[in-house]
Amino acid sequence: MKKRSRKKLWYGLLRLGGAGAVLAFLLGYTVIRMPNVCVDEGRPYDLYVPAGMDVDSLMWVLERDSVLCRPRTFLWLAGMKDLPGHLKTGHYVLRRGMNNREMVNMLRGGYQVPVRVVFNHITTVEELAGVVARQLAFDSLELVHLLKDTAFIGGMGFDTATVIALFLPDTYEFYWNVSPRRFVKRMYREYHLFWDGRRREQARALGLTPVEVAILASIVQREALHDDEMPRIAGVYLNRLKRGMRLQADPTVVFAMREKGRKRVLKKDLHIDSPYNTYRYAGLPPGPICMPGKRAIDAVLQAEKHHYLYFCAREDFSGYHNFARTLAEHNRNARRYRHALNQRRIYR
Repeated sequence: MKKRSRKKLWYGLLRLGGAGAVLAFLLGYTVIRMPNVCVDEGRPYDLYVPAGMDVDSLMWVLERDSVLCRPRTFLWLAGMKDLPGHLKTGHYVLRRGMNNREMVNMLRGGYQVPVRVVFNHITTVEELAGVVARQLAFDSLELVHLLKDTAFIGGMGFDTATVIALFLPDTYEFYWNVSPRRFVKRMYREYHLFWDGRRREQARALGLTPVEVAILASIVQREALHDDEMPRIAGVYLNRLKRGMRLQADPTVVFAMREKGRKRVLKKDLHIDSPYNTYRYAGLPPGPICMPGKRAIDAVLQAEKHHYLYFCAREDFSGYHNFARTLAEHNRNARRYRHALNQRRIYR
């Protein structure tokens, strides 16, 4: 071969190699580094990977929701990095502009984002479990069974009647795949953070334990429609407890009847035989009648000091109450309220 011909061949091979290198670089860039999440700016996509999900199911979800610009490139890299053998359960957030490498590494490493769990206005353990399970990965029955495990909750100082007091209504951050046991342990830590030395000393000054405060606070919460009235209502119940009087709290009767939302308690209802019926049984009921909030608990700990022994809802239906020191005064207030109920035809 002539020298000139060999030179042309080498130049041709170099050009071909250069083109191949450029092509390989572009292919690698497209598969690995090019942005591949097509969601709207400022509206990240929440991806939930439950236990047992495989990459095929994952791809089905991502394609169904049009999350990926080039699904095949993601699937190719997922195979190269063995995502099928390392896909971690959890809650992940995909943001516009993320590339395949970032997504695959995130799913392989389990680098999930916590979810905000909210619960309030809860009455029973079953209700709590239902609300929480809709926000986390575990089944509600798992949590119910755990909270009825007397050995487990007894180790934390609660029984099946009082365990609802362990939970304080608020917003918390959890990993989506947290187990029921870890969820409860976290709530136990939150409980002790709330019940610090100051609050425990306030409870002792009232002659109550934190659980007893929570029981009374649950009644106060059910009675009060306005937060600013909670300390006064708490003061009434504390006065009655000190005198050995029965609490005679209508919400405890409603709880005993299991008729949530009942607007009127009738005389015949007061005879229901239940340890929660504070018209029949003296002292505090066995456990809270709802999950008391922090404001209600603090209202008991910082109860207003006064001489009221009775209160009755105002006849103007403002949600506030008329307070009385004597039974005669209270009966007059109660008659006015009953008359207002009858006028509005509220019989139950």
